[in-house]
Amino acid sequence: MAEKTNVLLKVKGLKVAYGGIQAVKGVDFEVREGELVSLIGSNGAGKTTTMKAITGTLGMNDGDIEYLGESIKGKGAWDLVKKGLVMVPEGRGVFARMTITENLQMGAYTRSDKAGILVDIEKMFTIFPRLRERKDQLAGTMSGGEQQMLAMGRALMSQPKVLLLDEPSMGLSPIMVDKIFEVVRDVYALGVTIVLVEQNASRALAIADRGYVMESGLITMTGPGQELLSDPKVRAAYLGE
Repeated sequence: MAEKTNVLLKVKGLKVAYGGIQAVKGVDFEVREGELVSLIGSNGAGKTTTMKAITGTLGMNDGDIEYLGESIKGKGAWDLVKKGLVMVPEGRGVFARMTITENLQMGAYTRSDKAGILVDIEKMFTIFPRLRERKDQLAGTMSGGEQQMLAMGRALMSQPKVLLLDEPSMGLSPIMVDKIFEVVRDVYALGVTIVLVEQNASRALAIADRGYVMESGLITMTGPGQELLSDPKVRAAYLGE
């Protein structure tokens, strides 16, 4: 496979502090077009804080973030979604009192192509058959795994160039974790560039082109996913070996 060289997202010297704590201490990484990049690390390493800074939901203290070759420092989440930089947050955040179909429609709020939206809703039902079965059900009555699928489908409705997934397997049953990772692979196969933030290091690195290891607000290791997966330090720290 040819190496992917077109950089879509570049994080440079990112520092984020809140509540008097320096959560991210100078992070650098990049994501190339068509890649699946995994960011792994223990709880509290700064992964989610980094994702929030990238997507404009948390301010940065220092550094810069470039997307499509331009600085997006200070840009709001609304502007970034319109530009194709979209995050599925930890905890999913579905609209509980709306139906599955209405949630998917909300994912297309930056679009005006009504016919295209209908086509994409049908596409989401193909990717996530479970959502089709429950399309008129209120999202708040679904299981955690089903809500995760809905959150991913809703994000895809905005036609992202880069999709950031923050802890998609958290709190799910082993069977549903298998299903979510299967869906992540399917979405990646569609050509969507993905940044996957996960505590489940073995699963995340197994499907990643490249990975970054984050510890105490810093990137401490990087390399191809399979290379990190077989690294003794990574295996000892994150895989319990």
